Amino acid sequence: MARVKVIVITGYGTNCEMESAHAARLAGADEVDIVYFSDLAAGRVRVDNYNFCVFPGGFLDGDDLGAAQAAALRWRHATVAGERILDQLLALLDSGGLALGICNGFQLLVKLGLLPCLDGMRLERQVSLSINDSARFEDRWVSLKAEPKSPCIFTKGLDRLEFPVRHGEGKIVAASDAILDGIEQSNLVALRYVDPLSGVPTQEYPFNPNGSPNAIAGLTDPTGRILGLMPHPEAYNDPTNHPRYTRARTQQDELPPLGTVIFDNAVAYLRNN
Repeated sequence: MARVKVIVITGYGTNCEMESAHAARLAGADEVDIVYFSDLAAGRVRVDNYNFCVFPGGFLDGDDLGAAQAAALRWRHATVAGERILDQLLALLDSGGLALGICNGFQLLVKLGLLPCLDGMRLERQVSLSINDSARFEDRWVSLKAEPKSPCIFTKGLDRLEFPVRHGEGKIVAASDAILDGIEQSNLVALRYVDPLSGVPTQEYPFNPNGSPNAIAGLTDPTGRILGLMPHPEAYNDPTNHPRYTRARTQQDELPPLGTVIFDNAVAYLRNN
């Protein structure tokens, strides 16, 4: 069985790297390293020495120029001995590896053009993530539903989930209506915001915290090996993290699956492929 080697990228404002690494370890990864982008730029670490790359949440560069915009430029243009660091990431993906972008990490993946990669248009920006309709930072728990037709390996076999969101720029904005339609037709929506009672995808605030069209909370690419989502699965790594934990313990109220199931699926996939 294959060894699972996880690289968690940090630096320049990232602040969820410890929780992300912890979730990967809980999922059984064999090696988990938190690596600063500056170490990549200095050539001390290579992305393609791993098979699972995690881009955690945070406030990359203070979200100046737009969330993850500066980071996307850094990834596109930083080189080591004439080789782009981005090409190391592409090598990881081309060899069958996985990439997970959470919140700021999701914003980075779409700005790099790695999501949704509709019609094979890799590294071409097709969507972005813009300011929430509420025009403010949203910090709350949301209900989610995994799309069963999605090729996403991270959400396979999952149904209803609950994670927290913490973002000011989480609204999906497509370059055209045709791209949004193509995302739907290609089943590249991995997760949607849903009404917590009915389980139906919703545009209603605050259940949809940012106003994303079609209640989109997460996107995958056609291979299913890249996932970007605004909610934070790594923040729900223990039952005590959930706001209903005390009530559930005393009233036999069943809690939703831990956010670590996202990482469990990733590790299981790499072990067997």
